[in-house]
Amino acid sequence: MTPTLVRQHLPHAGAAPRVDLCARARDWSEIQERMLVPLYEAVYERLDVGPATRLLGLGCGSGLALLMATARGATVTGVDASPERMALARERLLPAAWATRARAGTRLVDGSPRDTVEPGAPAYTLVTAFEPIGCLAGDSEGLGGLLAEATPLAGRGAAVVLAGWGPPERCATTSVLRVATKLAEPLRSTGSWRPALRDDLEEVAQRAGLKPDGSGRVACPFGYADVDSAVRGLKSTGLFDAAITATDQVQVDKELTEALHPHQRQDGTVWMPNVFRYLIARTP
Repeated sequence: MTPTLVRQHLPHAGAAPRVDLCARARDWSEIQERMLVPLYEAVYERLDVGPATRLLGLGCGSGLALLMATARGATVTGVDASPERMALARERLLPAAWATRARAGTRLVDGSPRDTVEPGAPAYTLVTAFEPIGCLAGDSEGLGGLLAEATPLAGRGAAVVLAGWGPPERCATTSVLRVATKLAEPLRSTGSWRPALRDDLEEVAQRAGLKPDGSGRVACPFGYADVDSAVRGLKSTGLFDAAITATDQVQVDKELTEALHPHQRQDGTVWMPNVFRYLIARTP
């Protein structure tokens, strides 16, 4: 796959990194998003997602999880703060250019959960937050804010699914993510990488007033065609943004490439086994 992420040198230390947000969103859509497909499948199977499901996807990205839900007959609404990712989600879920019909009721909304409100619309039966937390300082607080807006839109007893990274010792990618910590150290800011903690999801659910109702672990290996694809895919997650701000993209690319070397196989592909957690909670 031809690289699409434009690498640019910063004019001087301390300047904001110049990132091609459209290219980054495309890298997420084409390379990284599919790594979480086993997680989506496990959750949908466990909750029997189907025609009776009205799903609200928080941080829906470029829409792959929503597309999988519509394939099972669910009516979906997706919300995300990234207009670049949402543009790609619309290509997937509202493909007017191909003269095909989107499933009735499919909605994609830029912004926050409150922007999805429609007077008289039925309550959601399922809320998903598939973007894994537990690796960025402050990410649980951000998810808590989304839940505060989203849970009043769900029916009583509706399922709310939270996702997070598994134990560091079960995630081969942890050793690569430590690059973000090392390079971002001068900033010591919100957005810096940190190891996942055992009760991250439960603490978020508790603060949101949700009642835990089961959990699970899913193997989600990260596999890439080559090191370049791995670097682009990992940077598209946003986990290295603080490192880019503290240094520059060239330095982050170099450090990432070195960290990925132990995970590169003889045919040039990159393979990193990982385990992700999910928590099912219920609205009061």
